[in-house]
Amino acid sequence: MRGAAAPVIFDHVDAGSELARDEIFGPVLAIVRAGSLDEAIAIANASRYGNASSIFTRDGGAARTFAARIEVGMVGINVGVAAPMAFFPFGGVKDSIFGDLRCHGKDSVAFYTQQRVVITRWPA
Repeated sequence: MRGAAAPVIFDHVDAGSELARDEIFGPVLAIVRAGSLDEAIAIANASRYGNASSIFTRDGGAARTFAARIEVGMVGINVGVAAPMAFFPFGGVKDSIFGDLRCHGKDSVAFYTQQRVVITRWPA
């Protein structure tokens, strides 16, 4: 695609680095490694942002723990990007929302609520 940036993956990123702390959009993936699910959730929840997060697992307990404890607006379970359809609210929590309303969803009802979308897929 002409003019499009090439995807970039940064591995073994320090959780305290600017790359890990900033909310970057585009074809960029910063991989912060964690020793456990609890550590991964703690690292993610320490961020001032909370747009979306995904987990890939065959462990239903880990998926439930992740969905219940992760502080983001869109949760993906075995889905790379929890990009909802128009009838889902789109947006994060914390500093990952701009303005009073999310782009989609029934914001007339949910104007002052913090919503969460959990999308799961369990391949055979």
